[in-house]
Amino acid sequence: MPSPTLTRHQTLVLNALQRAKEPTSAYALLEQLRDEGIKAPPQVYRALDKLVGCGLAHKLDSLNAFVACAHPHEHAHGLIAFAICGRCGSVQEFSDQTIEQHLKDLSQAHAFRMESTIVEIRGTCGNCLTA
Repeated sequence: MPSPTLTRHQTLVLNALQRAKEPTSAYALLEQLRDEGIKAPPQVYRALDKLVGCGLAHKLDSLNAFVACAHPHEHAHGLIAFAICGRCGSVQEFSDQTIEQHLKDLSQAHAFRMESTIVEIRGTCGNCLTA
């Protein structure tokens, strides 16, 4: 999949997400990027919509926050899962073909067409468990 052409604002938002140590809200991005010329929430939301649509970022609904995609060139899979640490806020992104197939089978058994799946798993990461 070729890389999409991004505007200056989209590039600024993507770079901020890539630098972030944890999921970031649109308003936190706005505060970070004010000096770069992003002055209003719609500018951030438009950039985020494009980045999510291109598979370069993801929205974590449970946190109302965004993360840069850990695997931007591997979006052939339909299941994206996030392990979210409740202690440090770290997020790990992964996919699993077995779980994806199981969800497809369940959907088909219930006459439902699955288009995409995002799973958010809350818990404690390995670093926090050993600390």
